[in-house]
Amino acid sequence: MTTGTRPRRRAGPGTGHPPGEPRRVAYLYLLPAFVVYAAFLLYPIGRAVHLSLYEWDGLTLGRWAGLANYAAIAADEGLRAAFGHALVLIVFYALAPLAIGLVLAAILNHAKVRGLGFFRTVVFLPQVVAMVVVAVAWRRVYAPDGTLNDLLGAVGLDALTRGWLGDHAFALPAVGVVGTWFETGLVTVLLLAGMSRVPVELYEAARLDGAGAVKEFFAVTLPSVRGEIAVALTLTVIAALRTFDLVYITTRGGPGDSTSVPSYEIYHRAFGLGQVGSAAAIGVTLTVVIFAISLVINRFADRRES
Repeated sequence: MTTGTRPRRRAGPGTGHPPGEPRRVAYLYLLPAFVVYAAFLLYPIGRAVHLSLYEWDGLTLGRWAGLANYAAIAADEGLRAAFGHALVLIVFYALAPLAIGLVLAAILNHAKVRGLGFFRTVVFLPQVVAMVVVAVAWRRVYAPDGTLNDLLGAVGLDALTRGWLGDHAFALPAVGVVGTWFETGLVTVLLLAGMSRVPVELYEAARLDGAGAVKEFFAVTLPSVRGEIAVALTLTVIAALRTFDLVYITTRGGPGDSTSVPSYEIYHRAFGLGQVGSAAAIGVTLTVVIFAISLVINRFADRRES
């Protein structure tokens, strides 16, 4: 005797539906992760956008300002300079480490250096040191009586000694060199991991075609690590644009505004000047710039791979 209930049909071959659970069940699996993502990322971003539309000192009642805070960013020469400084730091944080990392990784990948694991650890070591500690150490290196000036004096280059972090012309490059030193290890390890996965047959075929070391690098090695290059550029560009602790510890945006960057301006305006709305607008603008540059890097990498 039948009960009149129809058996549940499972998706599979011949049913016109993909196998497995219905799509709404998959969304339920994703829901906990999305809730955490929304609570700790989407909501703060939305709140920052909301605050950027007000003039607010963080204590009294805010006043609606609309897009005035964003217009002020475009009109304020100091803020434009801060974003310009961040773009200059991209050269030191991203492009210079990429160039150095490519050379180091290519040499190490072909030279079969003994103790390569130890070398990787040493090169990567700056990444596990807090940037505050790095900044304090390099501030001592750059001091008028610091290590760098002592070395220049020891080799007879006393004319080049100076207070590096107090010089308008050299303060920003000095901060950038710290970024180069800090990021080179990360980039080198990423590229070395990518190069180690390149099939040996590709190098052998290039050598049979008469390719030398340089041509082999550009014909085989470089195209094979495009993905790692994109990852390295994304990470280092983001680090350059959001750098704060290094600038705060070494120069605090000085001398004058010669090393001011957007992240430091956010802190200074929110907690120093009480301009929370302006600080939020700078933060939102910086987020958009970071997203746009990261999107360009990844789109370019995907296009080259396809």
